[in-house]
Amino acid sequence: MPGEYRFSFGPWNIHEGADPFGPRVRGSVEFARKLKLYKQLGFDGVQFHDDDAVPDMDDLSPEQIIKKAKDVRSALEGEGLAAEFVAPRLWEGAFTIDGAYTSNDPACREYAKQRGERMLDITAALDCKLVVLWLAREGTYIREAKDSKVAVERIVEAINDMLAYNPDVKIAIEPKPNEPMDQAYIPTTGHAVAISYLTNDPDRVGVNIETAHTILAGLDPSDEMGFALAYDKLYTVHLNDQNGLKFDEDKAFGSVDLRRAFNQVRILDQYDYGTRGEFVGLDVKAMRTQKQEVATKHLSNSRAIFMGLLELVRSLDKGKVDALIAERDYEELDMLIINHLMGK
Repeated sequence: MPGEYRFSFGPWNIHEGADPFGPRVRGSVEFARKLKLYKQLGFDGVQFHDDDAVPDMDDLSPEQIIKKAKDVRSALEGEGLAAEFVAPRLWEGAFTIDGAYTSNDPACREYAKQRGERMLDITAALDCKLVVLWLAREGTYIREAKDSKVAVERIVEAINDMLAYNPDVKIAIEPKPNEPMDQAYIPTTGHAVAISYLTNDPDRVGVNIETAHTILAGLDPSDEMGFALAYDKLYTVHLNDQNGLKFDEDKAFGSVDLRRAFNQVRILDQYDYGTRGEFVGLDVKAMRTQKQEVATKHLSNSRAIFMGLLELVRSLDKGKVDALIAERDYEELDMLIINHLMGK
């Protein structure tokens, strides 16, 4: 039987419209109000950074952090929602200007370790079993500043610490080749899968694949998903779109390249993604031109595009596809797919 899909997004996807080149253009929406929008938009899961769940957590004791996280869990349950994952925010503070786990300052590396433990406390309090680890500043401004072998070893040590601290979670590394660092140490799905086998528990370390990040690496998102699926390490996805090798644009899913989006849906559906509870996560930004009252269309549109492409995936004549592949008539296969996407 075809699988059914549950969708998630993070509260940062309903935002004020600021970007690196301009200030906010919309008002803020309170967290409680955002939660009430999830079901209305067709979403069941909430993605969290640790300080989305517990703001100003560095100023709180572990006991205070856990209490506040449990309050958030009650709020989620009240709206019929679940926490999909929690991610440590390790790229904005003064302690992480040189990276977190790979910082050249031992005090900063210790801060990252302690922040990870508090993040895992939040994860447990939210009754969540997945951590997403974006290694944002784990790279260098100049190559000579760090030893790349030591840096990988430090990342592995940090992951091992988290695996030991909370034996119930899985960790999904979210690779990205650039931003905010010029070059990251774990830039692609292959790097993330490889590093999982250096950890003490490879079965609990996988990947979160974001469409835009793979495009920025010059790769195809559906191929990267297939690679992770072959290793049984595709723990979650962040679907969006990207107009070339620029900054991370987080456009609505399928809004730039509908065929590329089609193939992402196709690989996920072909290999039963979601049947073990995985969410289809979105990480999309509203255009700055959107007025406050219509600043969630990027979310509902992305979900609608996914569901529309899912219908096309499941209605594609597999017999014709297989026959053309057998004949290696790829020109005709190309036209078959294009016509199918055009509704012909």
